[in-house]
Amino acid sequence: MEFEHRPVLLEPTVDALLLADFGGKGASRSQPGDEPAAATRAERGVFVDGTFGRGGHSRELLGRLGPAARLVVFDKDPEAIAVANALAAADARVTVVHGGFATMAEELQQLGIEKVDGVMLDLGVSSPQIDDAERGFSFMRDGPLDMRMDTTRGPTVADWLAQASVDEMREVIADYGEERFAFQVAKAIAARRATRPLRTTLELAECVASAVRTREKGQHPATRTFQALRIYINRELEELARTLASALDLLAPGGRLAVISFHSLEDRMVKQCIAAAARPAAAHARLPLRESEMPQPVLRSLGRVLAEDDEVSANARARSAVLRVAERTATPLPAEGGMAFVKIGSLPGSDLAPPPRRGGKGGRR
Repeated sequence: MEFEHRPVLLEPTVDALLLADFGGKGASRSQPGDEPAAATRAERGVFVDGTFGRGGHSRELLGRLGPAARLVVFDKDPEAIAVANALAAADARVTVVHGGFATMAEELQQLGIEKVDGVMLDLGVSSPQIDDAERGFSFMRDGPLDMRMDTTRGPTVADWLAQASVDEMREVIADYGEERFAFQVAKAIAARRATRPLRTTLELAECVASAVRTREKGQHPATRTFQALRIYINRELEELARTLASALDLLAPGGRLAVISFHSLEDRMVKQCIAAAARPAAAHARLPLRESEMPQPVLRSLGRVLAEDDEVSANARARSAVLRVAERTATPLPAEGGMAFVKIGSLPGSDLAPPPRRGGKGGRR
């Protein structure tokens, strides 16, 4: 069955990669846009779509790139890869990688690409994934409790819930779902699986609803738990952290980063990364410095863009979308590379070292 997917913030995202004078709300451009350089990038630059999906953003970008340009697209979803391969067969500028965007640096290196002129990421779940009950992302449609972006590898949510401890479930649901009743939800899941395993999305949704004592207006009580489990099982924030760092490593001077986020956890990570890289490096203790010696930022923030009312009316998914854009400067990266600007935070189950946990996030007991 075919499911319609409407790409969010389509034109602003491609504008962000290509227009010399692009600037969203809060942009901090310290110099005028370089129009000749922007034209050259569009004509023969190298671009990355880290979340191909059904190809809406890629097709829009290809329509505005020259014949000598190149686009490398990534996706974990086998169905998305099938669409991407069809596009690549029709357009020689396209190279397809079946894998998550966290592998960007390694995959581009294998392709002989050292620097890129633009990276775009559309985070979150696509409409076809949500609408297809068999993928297990929706609490409104009954289907197997899966939620994997790549259905060919790794444990499903059902697999993980069958063996996770109450404390492990509480931590994931509290940290990735920001659910106040994480402890109650974890206990309810443990009690339910003691009698029979949770195998479907509606079984989990009903179990969660029985444990969430208050409901937010217009929001299903299972919303936060489903978000948390999807983020955890796919390592979404860990992969985003690695990808932001890789983007800073890979972007050529003048290259652009455009990221669409749909919830506060991912948007916070993107915002903090751009803000950190847009601050000048610490000045040497021996002041004053000559102008040429003054510390310079690694990124220049080009602000954020929200969907207009008409787009939200046509596509409710656009309501929570935030596009953040930044431009790479010529300032060399520190020894740690792009990871120096990524704030990891608390990532349960991650092999990225987080800072010490702050109190008060574990859900109500």
